[in-house]
Amino acid sequence: MTRHFTLEQAHRLLPDIEGMLRDAMARHAEWQDAETKLRKMQQEVEMSGGRRVDGGRAAELKRKHDENSHSFGEALAAIHELGVQVKDLEMGLVDFPSRYHGEEVLLCWRLGEPRIEFWHGPSEGFRGRKPIDRDFLDNHRGDFEH
Repeated sequence: MTRHFTLEQAHRLLPDIEGMLRDAMARHAEWQDAETKLRKMQQEVEMSGGRRVDGGRAAELKRKHDENSHSFGEALAAIHELGVQVKDLEMGLVDFPSRYHGEEVLLCWRLGEPRIEFWHGPSEGFRGRKPIDRDFLDNHRGDFEH
Protein backbone atom coordinates (compact mmCIF):
# COMPACT_ATOMS: atom_id res chain seq x y z
CA MET A 1 0.00 0.00 0.00
CA THR A 2 1.35 3.41 -0.98
CA ARG A 3 1.90 5.95 1.76
CA HIS A 4 0.76 9.49 0.90
CA PHE A 5 2.53 12.52 2.35
CA THR A 6 1.48 16.07 2.95
CA LEU A 7 4.03 18.67 1.94
CA GLU A 8 4.80 19.27 5.62
CA GLN A 9 5.35 15.56 6.30
CA ALA A 10 7.67 15.28 3.30
CA HIS A 11 9.64 18.37 4.40
CA ARG A 12 10.14 16.87 7.86
CA LEU A 13 11.63 13.75 6.25
CA LEU A 14 13.94 15.64 3.88
CA PRO A 15 17.03 15.72 6.15
CA ASP A 16 16.81 11.95 6.67
CA ILE A 17 16.10 11.28 2.99
CA GLU A 18 18.99 13.50 1.93
CA GLY A 19 21.44 11.56 4.12
CA MET A 20 20.08 8.21 2.99
CA LEU A 21 20.15 9.28 -0.65
CA ARG A 22 23.76 10.48 -0.41
CA ASP A 23 24.71 7.15 1.16
CA ALA A 24 22.93 5.20 -1.61
CA MET A 25 24.63 7.35 -4.26
CA ALA A 26 28.08 6.79 -2.72
CA ARG A 27 27.56 3.04 -2.48
CA HIS A 28 26.27 2.94 -6.04
CA ALA A 29 29.36 4.82 -7.25
CA GLU A 30 31.62 2.37 -5.39
CA TRP A 31 29.71 -0.56 -6.91
CA GLN A 32 30.04 0.95 -10.41
CA ASP A 33 33.77 1.48 -9.88
CA ALA A 34 34.26 -2.16 -8.86
CA GLU A 35 32.06 -3.30 -11.75
CA THR A 36 34.17 -1.34 -14.25
CA LYS A 37 37.42 -2.69 -12.82
CA LEU A 38 36.11 -6.26 -12.89
CA ARG A 39 35.08 -5.92 -16.52
CA LYS A 40 38.46 -4.46 -17.44
CA MET A 41 40.22 -7.30 -15.65
CA GLN A 42 38.03 -9.84 -17.43
CA GLN A 43 38.93 -8.29 -20.79
CA GLU A 44 42.63 -8.41 -19.91
CA VAL A 45 42.33 -12.07 -18.97
CA GLU A 46 40.49 -12.89 -22.21
CA MET A 47 43.06 -11.03 -24.31
CA SER A 48 45.99 -12.77 -22.64
CA GLY A 49 44.42 -16.20 -22.86
CA GLY A 50 44.13 -16.35 -19.06
CA ARG A 51 47.86 -16.29 -18.46
CA ARG A 52 48.05 -13.02 -16.50
CA VAL A 53 45.57 -13.35 -13.67
CA ASP A 54 46.15 -11.72 -10.31
CA GLY A 55 43.91 -13.94 -8.21
CA GLY A 56 44.22 -11.79 -5.09
CA ARG A 57 43.27 -8.61 -6.96
CA ALA A 58 40.36 -10.35 -8.67
CA ALA A 59 39.06 -11.71 -5.37
CA GLU A 60 39.32 -8.27 -3.71
CA LEU A 61 37.47 -6.58 -6.58
CA LYS A 62 34.76 -9.25 -6.48
CA ARG A 63 34.42 -8.80 -2.70
CA LYS A 64 34.09 -4.99 -3.07
CA HIS A 65 31.62 -5.42 -5.90
CA ASP A 66 29.41 -7.81 -3.94
CA GLU A 67 29.67 -5.83 -0.69
CA ASN A 68 28.70 -2.56 -2.38
CA SER A 69 25.92 -4.22 -4.34
CA HIS A 70 24.43 -5.47 -1.08
CA SER A 71 24.85 -2.19 0.83
CA PHE A 72 23.53 -0.20 -2.13
CA GLY A 73 20.43 -2.38 -2.17
CA GLU A 74 19.96 -1.92 1.57
CA ALA A 75 20.31 1.88 1.26
CA LEU A 76 17.61 2.00 -1.44
CA ALA A 77 15.36 -0.35 0.53
CA ALA A 78 15.59 1.92 3.59
CA ILE A 79 14.34 4.88 1.53
CA HIS A 80 11.55 2.83 -0.03
CA GLU A 81 10.46 1.53 3.38
CA LEU A 82 9.65 5.12 4.34
CA GLY A 83 7.32 5.32 1.33
CA VAL A 84 9.63 7.53 -0.74
CA GLN A 85 10.35 6.62 -4.36
CA VAL A 86 13.86 6.96 -5.79
CA LYS A 87 13.38 8.03 -9.41
CA ASP A 88 16.92 8.83 -10.59
CA LEU A 89 19.89 8.01 -8.41
CA GLU A 90 22.42 9.90 -10.51
CA MET A 91 20.34 13.09 -10.30
CA GLY A 92 19.38 12.45 -6.69
CA LEU A 93 15.71 12.61 -7.64
CA VAL A 94 12.99 11.32 -5.31
CA ASP A 95 9.20 11.52 -5.19
CA PHE A 96 6.84 11.55 -2.23
CA PRO A 97 3.37 10.23 -3.13
CA SER A 98 0.59 12.65 -2.20
CA ARG A 99 -3.02 13.39 -3.17
CA TYR A 100 -4.28 16.49 -4.95
CA HIS A 101 -7.98 16.98 -5.67
CA GLY A 102 -8.43 13.28 -4.82
CA GLU A 103 -5.90 12.06 -7.39
CA GLU A 104 -2.49 10.58 -6.68
CA VAL A 105 0.38 12.94 -7.47
CA LEU A 106 4.06 13.04 -6.58
CA LEU A 107 5.88 15.71 -4.62
CA CYS A 108 9.15 15.97 -6.51
CA TRP A 109 12.52 16.81 -4.91
CA ARG A 110 16.04 16.80 -6.31
CA LEU A 111 19.19 16.66 -4.21
CA GLY A 112 20.47 20.20 -3.73
CA GLU A 113 17.06 21.85 -3.76
CA PRO A 114 16.39 23.59 -0.43
CA ARG A 115 12.73 22.56 -0.28
CA ILE A 116 10.11 20.58 -2.13
CA GLU A 117 8.71 23.14 -4.54
CA PHE A 118 7.29 20.98 -7.35
CA TRP A 119 4.79 18.20 -8.00
CA HIS A 120 3.76 16.14 -11.02
CA GLY A 121 1.32 13.43 -12.03
CA PRO A 122 2.41 9.78 -11.89
CA SER A 123 2.98 9.56 -15.65
CA GLU A 124 4.54 13.01 -16.15
CA GLY A 125 7.94 12.60 -14.53
CA PHE A 126 10.59 15.24 -13.88
CA ARG A 127 9.92 17.16 -17.10
CA GLY A 128 6.27 17.56 -16.09
CA ARG A 129 7.04 19.24 -12.76
CA LYS A 130 4.69 22.03 -11.79
CA PRO A 131 5.32 24.61 -9.06
CA ILE A 132 3.46 24.12 -5.80
CA ASP A 133 0.97 26.97 -5.69
CA ARG A 134 -1.80 28.09 -3.33
CA ASP A 135 -4.37 25.77 -4.91
CA PHE A 136 -2.06 22.81 -4.41
CA LEU A 137 -1.41 23.77 -0.79
CA ASP A 138 -5.14 24.10 -0.12
CA ASN A 139 -6.14 20.85 -1.86
CA HIS A 140 -3.52 18.20 -1.21
CA ARG A 141 -3.60 15.49 1.46
CA GLY A 142 -1.58 12.79 3.11
CA ASP A 143 -2.88 9.52 4.52
CA PHE A 144 -4.00 10.81 7.90
CA GLU A 145 -5.82 13.99 6.91
CA HIS A 146 -9.56 14.13 6.37
